[in-house]
Amino acid sequence: MSTSQSVVGDCNSMSTVATLETSAPKHSNGNGSGNGSGSMNNNNSARSSRVGSATGSGTAADGETLEQQRFGWHRFQPQWLQRFCTAKWALFWLCWGGALQGLIVNGFVNVNISTIERRFGLRSRQTGLVASGYDLASFVCLVPVTYYGGRRGASKPCFIAIGLLLMGLGSLIFALPHFLVGSYRATIAEANVCERANQTTVRKMSDPCASLELEPELEPGESLTWTVWLFFVAQLLHGAGASPLFTLGVTYLDENVSTKMSSVYLGIYYTMAIIGPAVGYVLGGQLLLIYTDFVAVDAADLSLTSDSKVWIGAWWIGFVFAALVCLLIAIPIFGYPKSLPGAEQLQLAKVSEAHTKKSAEPDAEAVAGKSEPGRRLGELPHAVLSLFRNPTFFFLNLAGATEGLVIAGFAAFLPKQIENQFGISPVISALVMGLITVPAGGGGTFLGGYLVKKWQLACGGIIKMCLLATLLATLFTSCFLVTCPNAQFAGVTTAYEPGQAGQALTLEASCNANCGCSRSNYDPICGADGIMYYSPCFAGCGHEQQLDTLKNYSNCSCIGRWQEPQQLLLPEATNVVCESKCQNLPYFVALCFVLMLFTFLATMPALSATLRCVQDEQRSFCLGLQWIKVRLLGTIPAPLIFGALIDESCVLWHESCEAPAGGACLVYDNFYISRYMWLLALIGKLCSVLFFLGAWWCYVPPSESANAKKDSEI
Repeated sequence: MSTSQSVVGDCNSMSTVATLETSAPKHSNGNGSGNGSGSMNNNNSARSSRVGSATGSGTAADGETLEQQRFGWHRFQPQWLQRFCTAKWALFWLCWGGALQGLIVNGFVNVNISTIERRFGLRSRQTGLVASGYDLASFVCLVPVTYYGGRRGASKPCFIAIGLLLMGLGSLIFALPHFLVGSYRATIAEANVCERANQTTVRKMSDPCASLELEPELEPGESLTWTVWLFFVAQLLHGAGASPLFTLGVTYLDENVSTKMSSVYLGIYYTMAIIGPAVGYVLGGQLLLIYTDFVAVDAADLSLTSDSKVWIGAWWIGFVFAALVCLLIAIPIFGYPKSLPGAEQLQLAKVSEAHTKKSAEPDAEAVAGKSEPGRRLGELPHAVLSLFRNPTFFFLNLAGATEGLVIAGFAAFLPKQIENQFGISPVISALVMGLITVPAGGGGTFLGGYLVKKWQLACGGIIKMCLLATLLATLFTSCFLVTCPNAQFAGVTTAYEPGQAGQALTLEASCNANCGCSRSNYDPICGADGIMYYSPCFAGCGHEQQLDTLKNYSNCSCIGRWQEPQQLLLPEATNVVCESKCQNLPYFVALCFVLMLFTFLATMPALSATLRCVQDEQRSFCLGLQWIKVRLLGTIPAPLIFGALIDESCVLWHESCEAPAGGACLVYDNFYISRYMWLLALIGKLCSVLFFLGAWWCYVPPSESANAKKDSEI
């Protein structure tokens, strides 16, 4: 087959490529040619003993190895299936797995955050806890998965396939709250309009929690915040299931392709992992156009459209679909062998670029390579210590943590920030995120891997490339300074009457004083004066009329009464969101595109540098330790930090009868939410620049003579 031929071709060309990529002094690409042949021979003989196969091995051993490198399930390994037992087909199925992880965790979950908050009355702190559940489980599972999955003889595809099944189970549990709670009450049964009444009636109407004892069947303050724990458990399963994908999956590809093609394969793999969230944003946004209870309720009967503030889309459909696909993708991955045909020859042709010490002291990394961490549990502390003594690896981990902090925080809350900042619906916000993520995130990831191959960069050059890309990305964090003024919301961001300027704003005014309006009945409307009102009642509207999918209100005492006579508008309103007059969204999208492009341009080279600066036997375990640092210092606290700061910018909360339960935020302050996002992005990027600079400064490539001596001692 052409696939097998390409793999063999890569293997045959390694003697030339390895000579070009042999480690050299710090600031060069290692273009040594004088002793390249001798070094390669020493390296090959040493590696042959390390992988347990010699050039003169017997045919029986070769036959046993080939038998173990067949595609299939248990005894079902027909010959026609062996066409799939290549690195390209393994990449194909792993790409599906990586895309599914992004689709679920960074796509469906993030695009539905604001919808879930409104549906179940959750705050950003609580949804931040849900988002952190993924990283928490991944943090716990990384050590056992990479330690035991990285052992010689362990089946990495088996670990990955089991992880996909766990991810599918997590998706089913994530959709479970939709089926456990009752139908969503988008509007109250009776018209939410102003009804003039005496003071006693007004007090009872405005305080529905006080009437719960008399009329418990109304349950206006029913709390659904217990659902946060179901979402949290689902995210734990997502994190546990995804932990093998970007550790064992990466090393499985790296072990079965040449050094020259490794960055390309990993670039394609990570590109699909970036495209997954983009597809999740777009597909999840389109699903939000469907009413959440479309099976039992027709949204037209409620006079609701997706433009309404109280609209809840079918957020749960995507998770049910993703669970089924996870099961289907796990089946072929279960069939792959522990190593692909030709992997041994590829390993023999590789030359180490691991960081070396400047002094003549014994090399801890070499000792760790001899002991092959992962064989015995007692060697775990020594394996960890040997990696932490590598300053390049240490600084690359810190850079990954700060990058993870920024990326995880934005992935969880950037759609929400765009939605509130520019006054657009969750559907449009999801579409904007998809349009940014596909070309910038996916393109930047693939371009980073391609440039490493194109320029044939050694480890030192790769780190300098990461430093430059991160420095450029830091400049474009200014995109968050592109903001829009707060939307006009009566009693929240603007006064009911011009005479109230400078006074504390409140939803109550003289025009709705005797209406008996309740804050628990949040049903925002857009007045003809371009101002949003909390509900028709708070707008003083006395008449409601249903027209197809909309509701029109008239006789509104609070709308238009303060306009000039020649500008007097009709006192009417509709149950839609007022259209924003701010035109800054295109500028934000352009700057955010560049920021994301340079951010993801450094991800693939940073991964290549991490794999190259350690010994071959440490690669799986080093990725596990790196992800632990990234989770612990970056992606676990990120949603909690971002969620807490976003809550601080809230200016109007939905009131709940249960005070500890809180409620979702209804209106945010655009100025503070943008400044918080900008400061977090700027601080994170500056830290990344410092850490990449430290990794480049501390890196000491092995010389050819030291490399040959080390191989001869193994």
